[in-house]
Amino acid sequence: MTGASSGLGWRFARILAACGAKVAIAARRAQRLDQLTAEIRAEGGVAEPFALDVAAVGGIAAVVDEIERRLGPVSILVNNAGVPDAQHATALTLEKIDQVIDTNMRGAFILSTEVARRLIAAKTPGRIVNIASMAAFEYSGGAAALYSVTKSALVRMTETLAVEWAKFGINVNGIAPGVFASEMTDGMFARMSDQMVSAFPRKRIGRPEQLDGALMFLVSPSSDFVTGTIIKVDDGQGSR
Repeated sequence: MTGASSGLGWRFARILAACGAKVAIAARRAQRLDQLTAEIRAEGGVAEPFALDVAAVGGIAAVVDEIERRLGPVSILVNNAGVPDAQHATALTLEKIDQVIDTNMRGAFILSTEVARRLIAAKTPGRIVNIASMAAFEYSGGAAALYSVTKSALVRMTETLAVEWAKFGINVNGIAPGVFASEMTDGMFARMSDQMVSAFPRKRIGRPEQLDGALMFLVSPSSDFVTGTIIKVDDGQGSR
């Protein structure tokens, strides 16, 4: 589980552990993982923290090695790490462009291939779940063009790798959340929550636990025949 230090990743790690998974919780801000590890263990789950910046791709293989040493082979990967751009495209620096692309798409691609390579060698099936966004499918202007581009790339990555790895029993799927409460969206809500919520049909934003069902379906035997699919979870907030 990448991006586990806050928001949706924090919730995903807890629900997977509660359902019996041994969870490797990974994040760039590794100091935050101690609390999550303690909470999971207090609830009877198994969790180990790992420092991982998915944008620093040179360290990915070593982290997967350490995960396997401490917890065993990886059979489920949730690519959740992501960063927003929060700027107009013309205002983005090269450093920011690289950070958003490397975190939201390139790192997820490289980590997925690292895990898949090991599953294929072991002749073991697996599940990969990519956390995309409804921004992959809709954009109405504003300061998130690059974020939208990278999430679209993550959707296409999900579809193509699903086809390539289907013969190996590796299912690759994704979840595209709409607007959910998380650390990433806190600043946006502080500025325009009333305006945003009033435009939604149900006048509400999502809670992390409302993604539990989609996640558990995609990592369970129930989704054995499902691969290359993106589940949109947005409460009808946007157009289709």
